[in-house]
Amino acid sequence: MPADTELVNHAPDVLVVGGGVIGLTVAYELAGQGVAVRLLDKGRLGREASWAGAGMLPPGNPHFAAPEAALRAESHVRWDALTRELRETTGIDNGYTRCGGLHVLERDALDDLVSSWSNEGVSGRIIEADEVREHAQALATDVDVAAWLPEMGQVRNPRHVAALVSGCVARGVDLREGEPVLDFELDGDRVLAARTPSGRHSAGRFCVTGGAWSRSLLEPFGVELEVTPVRGQIVLLRTPSPLLRQVVEAGPRYLVPRPDGRLLVGATEERVGFDKRTTAAAVAELIEFATDLVPALGEAEVERTWAGLRPGSPDRRPFLDRVPDLDNLFVAAGHFREGLQTSPATAVLMREMILDQPCSFSPEPFRLSRRLATTPV
Repeated sequence: MPADTELVNHAPDVLVVGGGVIGLTVAYELAGQGVAVRLLDKGRLGREASWAGAGMLPPGNPHFAAPEAALRAESHVRWDALTRELRETTGIDNGYTRCGGLHVLERDALDDLVSSWSNEGVSGRIIEADEVREHAQALATDVDVAAWLPEMGQVRNPRHVAALVSGCVARGVDLREGEPVLDFELDGDRVLAARTPSGRHSAGRFCVTGGAWSRSLLEPFGVELEVTPVRGQIVLLRTPSPLLRQVVEAGPRYLVPRPDGRLLVGATEERVGFDKRTTAAAVAELIEFATDLVPALGEAEVERTWAGLRPGSPDRRPFLDRVPDLDNLFVAAGHFREGLQTSPATAVLMREMILDQPCSFSPEPFRLSRRLATTPV
């Protein structure tokens, strides 16, 4: 077939550009309402930041959450049902569990943290040394206070991506890997088609979910999307048996245990462009953090290291909106460290926008037109 041949005999209702966890969940959500969806990805589905993350799922309460926290809160109450639905449809267990979490910080910071949880209607409390040991005996002996977050959850990123891919197929989504979008075809205020090396893909509506690469996709439309790559490096350790049962966080660093004895140590925040290399300095820093917090990890095997490129925005909130001056182009990008955890609610909100349905919660904090903070991510 010549490269410029019309590919679409049956053009989809919606074309999703980007196959990470946001794009896949948006496609899955749309297809669940009978919408014909095609999804294009420049590489392999879900193999960028979605694959690289640790899968932490902090809780939230939709009844009390501030508008800018709505994605986390609304997603929290959807994870159980989404996991069950995917498992029943695909047979794939995504590893979702409510494992609980410990925050290890100075007491003043812990008091502030627990207060913020209380204001949001989230259960959490300060625990002292003896109770810290009951939850995590392997923690260093100098950790004598922590904050306990019982509803903290986690999911296995690669398994969840696999479940979403299979779920999309079951719902009839046309998934296409190795299809980078080169440009778009316009007619006035409407997008007619996306062009890839294999040809032309027309659709009724389009949604850009390209993660850190979304900025370049929207540049031809004169949109300066303030999304930039932020590298996060992770170390995977392995022990004969689990040393922890729950997630442990200390500021931006974390330990995420798996039931099989593996444990993820993360993560850096580096502004190095589209460089996905792991570095000796960062790996050493992460291992030092892990062994200081859990000394027994000094005997753990280093199984793997890797890095992902998070899509950062200036105010750490994603852009979820219709693109200005274009009737049928939408964007969902810039989730930074919260893409996987907020993907269920993001997909619901984007489905409502794309299909002109009433929004379940306010999209205003995520509009393209909002005034962005000047501090970098």
